[in-house]
Amino acid sequence: MDKLTKEQRHHCMSAIKSKNTQPELLVRKFLFSRGYRYRLNYPRLPGHPDLVLRKYRTVIFVNGCFWHGHEGCKYYVLPKSNVEFWHNKIEKNRNRDRKKQLQLTAMGWHCITIWECQLKPKVRMQTLEALEYTLNHIYLEDRRIKSYAPVEGETLIAAESMEEYNNGIQRFSED
Repeated sequence: MDKLTKEQRHHCMSAIKSKNTQPELLVRKFLFSRGYRYRLNYPRLPGHPDLVLRKYRTVIFVNGCFWHGHEGCKYYVLPKSNVEFWHNKIEKNRNRDRKKQLQLTAMGWHCITIWECQLKPKVRMQTLEALEYTLNHIYLEDRRIKSYAPVEGETLIAAESMEEYNNGIQRFSED
């Protein structure tokens, strides 16, 4: 049973922010201090990702464990009152997250999700350093120069032969 009245619970839940949360600020400060530049809640992409690093073609979602249903996490516990409502709400959030990430992936974006529990003091630096490593890896993979092997036994010509070229000029001047 809930210790708060319905009005008190509503007030508490409505005061929870969706932007500029503490976990999001931690990630933003870390990335900025390491020289990464990003856009916030970019409206032109599906799902309005928390951070968009266009140079890396990467989006970062910083998810709260409760609101996005982080499976196996001790911070994801359904409330004992109004269980059906909360279960449906969190399941809709999960489905929406999956759908938006699939859309972003289809558009060629890399999607990274950082959970609130991964930013707790004991594991924070490990998570943030792994994020930096991942971004560097993505950048190097996207920028890698691809070498093309020449086709054996075939001379590649970038233009038509002189004979074809001269025939084309003659036809053009006759018209």
